[in-house]
Amino acid sequence: MATANETKTSSYRVIGTRPIRHDGVDKVTGRAVYGNDVQLPGLLYGRVLRSPHAHARIRSIDTTKAEKLPGVFAVISSADIDPHESKMAELGEGSVNLQYLCENVLARKKVLYKGHAVAAVAAVNAHVAEEALKLIEVDYDPLHAVTWVLDAMKDDAPILIDDLKTEGAPLPHSKGPTNIAQHIVFSKGDIEKGFAEADVIIEREFKSATVHQGYIEPHVATALWSPDGHLSIWASTQGSFTCRQQTAELLALPVSKVTVTPCEIGGGFGGKIRVYIEPIAALLSKKSGRPVKVLMNRADVFESTGPTPGSFIRVKLGAKRDGRLVAGDAWMAYDAGAYPAGIIGPGCVCVFSCYDLPNARVEGFDVVLNKPQTAAYRAPGSTNAAFACETVIEELAEKLGIDPIEFRLKNAAKEGTRRPDGPAYPVIGLVETLKTAKAHPHYSATLEGPNRGRGVGCGFWMNAGLKSSVTAHVNGDGTVTLVEGSTDIGGTRTSIAMQLAETLGITAEEVVPRVVDTDSVGYTDVTGGSRTTFATGWAAHDAAIDIVKQMSARAAEFWKCSPDEVTFDRGLFSSKSHALTFKELAGKIQETGGTITGRASVEAKGVGATFGTHIVDVEVDPETGKVKILRYTAVQDCGRVIHPSYAEGQIQGGVVQGIGWALNEEYVYDADGRMRNASMLDYRMPTAVDVPTIEPVMVEVPNPRHPYGVRGVGEVPICPPPAAIGAAIYNAIGIRMYELPMSPPKVCQAIINEASAK
Repeated sequence: MATANETKTSSYRVIGTRPIRHDGVDKVTGRAVYGNDVQLPGLLYGRVLRSPHAHARIRSIDTTKAEKLPGVFAVISSADIDPHESKMAELGEGSVNLQYLCENVLARKKVLYKGHAVAAVAAVNAHVAEEALKLIEVDYDPLHAVTWVLDAMKDDAPILIDDLKTEGAPLPHSKGPTNIAQHIVFSKGDIEKGFAEADVIIEREFKSATVHQGYIEPHVATALWSPDGHLSIWASTQGSFTCRQQTAELLALPVSKVTVTPCEIGGGFGGKIRVYIEPIAALLSKKSGRPVKVLMNRADVFESTGPTPGSFIRVKLGAKRDGRLVAGDAWMAYDAGAYPAGIIGPGCVCVFSCYDLPNARVEGFDVVLNKPQTAAYRAPGSTNAAFACETVIEELAEKLGIDPIEFRLKNAAKEGTRRPDGPAYPVIGLVETLKTAKAHPHYSATLEGPNRGRGVGCGFWMNAGLKSSVTAHVNGDGTVTLVEGSTDIGGTRTSIAMQLAETLGITAEEVVPRVVDTDSVGYTDVTGGSRTTFATGWAAHDAAIDIVKQMSARAAEFWKCSPDEVTFDRGLFSSKSHALTFKELAGKIQETGGTITGRASVEAKGVGATFGTHIVDVEVDPETGKVKILRYTAVQDCGRVIHPSYAEGQIQGGVVQGIGWALNEEYVYDADGRMRNASMLDYRMPTAVDVPTIEPVMVEVPNPRHPYGVRGVGEVPICPPPAAIGAAIYNAIGIRMYELPMSPPKVCQAIINEASAK
């Protein structure tokens, strides 16, 4: 079946087609180099000692016995890294407080979560390293732990960071130390007046658990600190320049002394931006004089890296009898984990982002507690917010007797709509996704059988632009070597190469993309925020324009005419009496001055927001509470689709993760703040048997501010599933769920409670 892209972009030769990915052969044959494949002469193996307590003071650390164990070359603790002041460092997608980053890498005075790194060793092999960890003596003074966001906000809650002050909007009665790191207030119009005008008002409270990104590859880094003071790192990272910046800042090195080589990455989804083990590997290498590899096990990944925030959200919406929304109020508290995380900001932006609310207020809190510091996960903060808002939207539509999609269409954000946080939308495609969903055969299909229901949900992400650099070298055979700094997670080598190829009038196969280290290309921000195809693709477009300009001048020199007389169209250079294809002219560049290199560095503006509308059918087993997904359709505005297969894969992957978030995934903590399910056996992610074929429907509303109309694709698909599935559960058994995950025990308990109430 032709995609929307393939039927609408006939003016393009490359964009909208499905070339085979450039790195495909290496990945399917096992030749691609991932982080754990790096092997250097004299390599040592590092392991990290982690706290067994969720909250405790560190009285002392004695590494003497570990240092004497044969085969151990280095042992480090926080004493080996200078403390940092509370200073912010930019990460491209967000920023980090260096004091907190330093203390998270190696705990200094306190441990703030179970799994907090305390010390590390480097030894001849992993077995000796693990034996050495057992010999390190740490004297802890255990403290009370808090793992639920509302408990951490109470006046009598244990304080994690003694000097933490609330940033943002002033809080009444805020005296002394606090666990509230940030307070946000957005407002628009007059909500009291708006609710006074409403004919129907619904207010609900929602809870969501902490979940993990679930990338298949654990964190791994290899470091070599040379005698000349230069540090080389090979890492599984979403941003080599971000990794370089963080590591250099922590170790007081100039960035010119640090080279980061990004390996192939087995997933990240936002969880591999902050550094955890890279500085540890570096310090162990410096102390031992040998290269050191540090690899996390799966429990380390769950307990010690950045999952999503758990949350408590209260949403109140008011509407007129005709279905027009008049007011909205949201109160949101997100886990920050052990240190301020800032994901509440995007959550507050996203909660009402799909709707044109004349009167709205959003209040948000970033709250520290005894869990690992939270990190980005595909549209960070938006999934929690969408679950809350969309569930209330469903209830309003039912109360007013209006079709759920029609109700959304009456209130959908469109060009010119102003969000509560301030910005007004440019051209966006939410209305188009809603109309496409309503017209889709899935929405009108008969759903037969008991305990079956259909639900709808919408989602939003603002996307990111940021900085990207590329260089491109024209080869004599007509190919072009494309050098870029964006880690390839979802096929971006090819989507970027396709934009270069389209601009040059050559095929995607004639571009040879290379993702290189931080010394070999200009600064490039992280692969995250759905920015890479947009921003690095834009840089590739501009580099191609640079090549065309240079080659036109070469053609003019070759033809003895003015460069103004040379035209270029779809790979053909021509003048009044001459013509050469790109390949033909490339074969002659050595005759007219040598190599041609195009280059571009962009700080991409004009980001286009992305919206999606999902439809899902479920069947609920009333005896066990198990929810089975029967059918799933995900409609999304993808802007101009560069590679349809990759866009479809992003949508399908995001939906699967959203299904996991909706139905099963959660961190389970005991009373002492210990995670009880830190393994793939006990942490329940969806498998192939849990999901049906997911049908992606790509709607194209090109972003007019990008050379090829690109919008980010990867974030939005994770946002609608929990709300859509919650609506389907309600339509199947008549019970609304207000807590994630909607796991079998919770659904079963809700059924029992409903029966008891009757």
